[in-house]
Amino acid sequence: MNILIAEDDEFFQKFYKNQLEQHGYTVQIASNGVEAMTQIAIQKPDLLILDIIMPEKDGFEVLEDLSASGQINTIPVLIFSTLGQEKDMNHALELGAKGYVNKSFFDFDTLLVKIKEVTGL
Repeated sequence: MNILIAEDDEFFQKFYKNQLEQHGYTVQIASNGVEAMTQIAIQKPDLLILDIIMPEKDGFEVLEDLSASGQINTIPVLIFSTLGQEKDMNHALELGAKGYVNKSFFDFDTLLVKIKEVTGL
């Protein structure tokens, strides 16, 4: 499975890429929403793990772009953010995200469970 992680924090990029690759996933990294949309256009991922707070284009804007293009129906999106307020989670789900994991209260096994939930694999 090819996963695109859209995350601006280099520590999180490296940590999650390494952990997911150890579990057999192929992982690409985008440092902001613009890069994420470019990579999606080049090679459609099987899953997008999307941070909300990013430079150039935030996660909500990426979700809006995916919704407008219809890609939200073919690329499952898992929000992975420190924004944990109910209104933020609901807004992301309304825009088409399939799941939400709060980075602040996180363990890696939870992410693996959510990946399987949103992809059906």
